[in-house]
Order: sequence, then structure tokens, then C-alpha cells
Amino acid sequence: MISNESFRLDGKVALVTGASYGIGFAIASAYANMGATIVFNDIKQELVDKGLASYKEAGINAHGYVCDVTDEAAVQALVKKIEEEVGTIDILVNNAGIIKRIPMLEMEAKDFRQVIDVDLNAPFIVSKAVIPGMIKKGHGKIINICSMMSELGRETVSAYAAAKGGLKMLTRNIASEYGEYNIQCNGIGPGYIETPQTAPLRTPDHPFNKFIISKTPAARWGKTDDLMGPAVFLASDASNFVNGHILYVDGGILAYIGKQP
Repeated sequence: MISNESFRLDGKVALVTGASYGIGFAIASAYANMGATIVFNDIKQELVDKGLASYKEAGINAHGYVCDVTDEAAVQALVKKIEEEVGTIDILVNNAGIIKRIPMLEMEAKDFRQVIDVDLNAPFIVSKAVIPGMIKKGHGKIINICSMMSELGRETVSAYAAAKGGLKMLTRNIASEYGEYNIQCNGIGPGYIETPQTAPLRTPDHPFNKFIISKTPAARWGKTDDLMGPAVFLASDASNFVNGHILYVDGGILAYIGKQP
């Protein structure tokens, strides 16, 4: 039987990577409001401090750590420290990511590898670190922040699309391999979201702003708040039989061919 309690996260420890601001911060805040204890990391102490201040301002007592999620030894040490200081991780959101908008013929292999390392290898590394604790507890939720580029290509994002396509299949494989341990691994594929990084593109006369609005049935950019409900659902007991699924929160872009000229 479904009830409001099915969506509660009381007593759960949630690790959201790269959640000092933006989408990760919004998801972590939603989890905190549903009763979870929030843990996050970032690559620099100044970003962790900025995140802690933002959580405090929102009335959330978050735990912040410095960690490079592409460094397997550092991630293993981080997870051990979280288990000792906060508790075993029940919910993991692999949110940390980067994008480099460079035409493929102009992109150096080192830049391609860096995007793959952060956007695909890191979710593998962090998931690998938390799964043993989830197996021991008898449950766990892993949510990978995928993208519409898990399904589509676009100019200048060859590395990002390759990484996010790979992350979609990693999501399905974790679900396949560890579902029997009551671990659910799903993905969220955000559409074009209002964040500080997209602000320069969202001015009324910017061609890209007009392009996105014309391609989105909702006729607007998404807000970080639009990701909160889907993220809570996939982290809660309400989704215990949902596994290996990518939930696209895109205002309908992937379903839409566009207006006839």
C-alpha cells in the first residue's frame, strides 16, 4: 500500500557528489527536507565551505568533504570516513560532472579523457565504493545524473555524449548485477536547467535560448526544483521495484520532433 511515508527518507544517509551548488545542491536539499542526513563532496575546500554555508543558510546540517571522485583510493578513504563519522551510505547520487564544448576535430584526446574520467569513470568508482555497505545493510539506492545526451548527439559535445551514454549503460548494468541485493540503480536525465552556468545562454535574445524554448513542449527552461520530486522518488521506498530506468526530466524534448517551419 502506498502512503506519504513511502517517500520519506528519515534515518537515511545520502551522499551527493559535487553538491556544493546547482543540481546537486537542489537534490540534496530535497532529501534533507524528506528527513535524510546529507553528505557531499567537492574537489576544493573553498567549494566545500561555500556549500556548507549554503546548506546552513537553508537550515540543513550537511557534512562536507574534499575529495576528487576520479581518484579511487581517495574515494575509498572518503566512504570509510563517512561510515565512521556519519553512517553507512543508503543513497548515492553521482552528480559531479563536467562538460567541454569543443568541436570533435579540435578536441585533444586528453580533454576527451578528462570528461570521460569525471562523468563516467567517477560514478563507477564511487558506486563500487558504496555498494559493499549497501549489500551489508540489505538495501541501497544509486542515482546517476545522466543527460539527454545519453540519447542524443549535438555539435561540440562528443566527449560528454559518450560519457553520458556510457553512464546510462553503467546504470543498467549496476541494476542487473546488484538488484538481487535490494539495490536499485536508476538515472535522472535533466533537460536544459536554469543554473548559474546556463545564465549567459538564457537572455531573451540569445539564439540558444530561443532554440531551447522552441524545442521544449513546456516552452521554458527547467528549474532545479523540477528535479526534486523525481530524485526523491528514486531515493525512496516508493521506487523499490524500479531498477535500471532513466527518468528524463526534460519538459518533453525527447518526445518532440519540433514545430513545422
